[in-house]
Amino acid sequence: MKVAVWDTYVTKKDGSMMHFDIIAPEEIKDAETIYSYGRTYLTTKNQDGQLLTSKECGFCHIETVKPQWKESIEKQGYFIYEMENCN
Repeated sequence: MKVAVWDTYVTKKDGSMMHFDIIAPEEIKDAETIYSYGRTYLTTKNQDGQLLTSKECGFCHIETVKPQWKESIEKQGYFIYEMENCN
């Protein structure tokens, strides 16, 4: 399975920057669908309402799905790869 990686930087409520990737099947081309995945994730981090648009989130590249992402993608349609300040 090939997946699209969307590089995402969101300003948190405390003003710090959180960095994560939204990883979804490559067939999903609609940016609004990707942003909705990101907004759902932000809600789980008590960051609901933070801006997530094309300015904060952009397509990066296509790659082969990693085993640790596959279950989440099959279950909910996407995987969030946390990189910086996601706690």
